[in-house]
Amino acid sequence: MEIRFPFRNLEPKFLSGLLDDPLLLIKVRPTGSHLLFDCGQLHHLAKRILTRIETVFISHCHMDHLLGIDLLIRHLHAAGKTVDLFGPPGLTAKIVHHFAGYDWNLAEEYWSNFRVHDIYPDQIKSSILRGPQQFQCEQLGSKNRQELTIYQTRHLQVEAQLCDHRVASLQFRINEQPAFLIDSEKLEANNLIPGPWIKELKRRFFQGDLEEAPLTIPTRSDGKTAERVVTKTQITELCQKIGKAQQLASIGYISDIGFTPNNRKIIERWLGNLELLVCETTFLAADLQKARNSFHLCTSDVNQLLAVLKPNWFLPMHLSKTYSKRCQEIYRELRPPPNSKILQIPAHTTARPKRLDEFSWQYELHES
Repeated sequence: MEIRFPFRNLEPKFLSGLLDDPLLLIKVRPTGSHLLFDCGQLHHLAKRILTRIETVFISHCHMDHLLGIDLLIRHLHAAGKTVDLFGPPGLTAKIVHHFAGYDWNLAEEYWSNFRVHDIYPDQIKSSILRGPQQFQCEQLGSKNRQELTIYQTRHLQVEAQLCDHRVASLQFRINEQPAFLIDSEKLEANNLIPGPWIKELKRRFFQGDLEEAPLTIPTRSDGKTAERVVTKTQITELCQKIGKAQQLASIGYISDIGFTPNNRKIIERWLGNLELLVCETTFLAADLQKARNSFHLCTSDVNQLLAVLKPNWFLPMHLSKTYSKRCQEIYRELRPPPNSKILQIPAHTTARPKRLDEFSWQYELHES
């Protein structure tokens, strides 16, 4: 059965199997652009998916979360755009080394730039690798970080918090932004006449500057029309009066963390009220000690988080390959609270690797 989430502008897709490297992609419908969360194996994705990726969020730099960066670079380096990468402290140095592993002497002026952001608890350090300059790294400086949001557009915002996986590991919350929706009945109830002022209000709404200047609005009362000047300080209140009620939805992404008191506190206080939770569930309950030793979650840990977070939908992922013949056990052990529904995915989304005996030389005889 196909699931329809209540997002207006966002379309989440999980591009991996239960045992594969985690890959969460979010398509922004109005622009057609893609956001990618983690960057493990990507070889099974079509080029048209990869070339629409504008922003990448890396939880941490273990191989199964960063392995695909070279393939992504291959498809995007000549795309003629700026690609943003966000990750934990130290990401920039690793990305620089990936680029340094290749020769770029054929670089062209139209090649892409890669802007990399290292996320610290109190600041964001940014650098850029410019394609026309053979991807030499230039530091852009740092800015203080006083809130959880690290990325924002008119359609969504991404929050991040650092957790402990024996390395710094970023966890993410994706919030859909309000759309500009006018209720025609409210316009009439407030004696306002539709006109070009609505388009101007929409422009200011998406630019984040509603109080840019006073706004002149045509009104109707007792069959007579007039003009009303709304002052800058009154415009926000006006939007609230005439706007349609909206139910905004959010996505949580957890990968990877240990089940420590501090990690639990961060997750439980921050990732409530989610439409969709995508969370690593690496071990079964019987292997709790393996989870503790590796700073991963097991099914009993996830059950405790679900009891607090209560997402509408829950997708377990990143199951250890040691359970390759026992995948279904994970679903039997998970106990979501009432009204939380579990999504199931296949063990793998990629084709089985070929054996050596499946390759052969082939030729055709051509008669002269």
